[in-house]
Amino acid sequence: MKLVPLGDRVVIKQLEAEETTKSGIVLPNQAKEKPQQAEVIAVGPGGLVDGKEVQIQVKVGDKIIYSKYSGTEIKLDGEDYIIVKQSDILAIVE
Repeated sequence: MKLVPLGDRVVIKQLEAEETTKSGIVLPNQAKEKPQQAEVIAVGPGGLVDGKEVQIQVKVGDKIIYSKYSGTEIKLDGEDYIIVKQSDILAIVE
């Protein structure tokens, strides 16, 4: 199945949390904080959103940082994805 976001929506896949700290301590699953970094999986076409022209500034494959409490989490074919608005993306990691 393929996800095709609409308008200024972007489908992202969260990157895995660190298993160990910099000092070498192994973290259990409960202690891991979800990272706010993700990879862009699909992007919407942009266009007219709420009466304003929106151009999509990210592309598939970009690594991004997004707002902590944004987006809608979905599960598709056993994979977890998040759909966010482009305005919830804070930065592109280069």
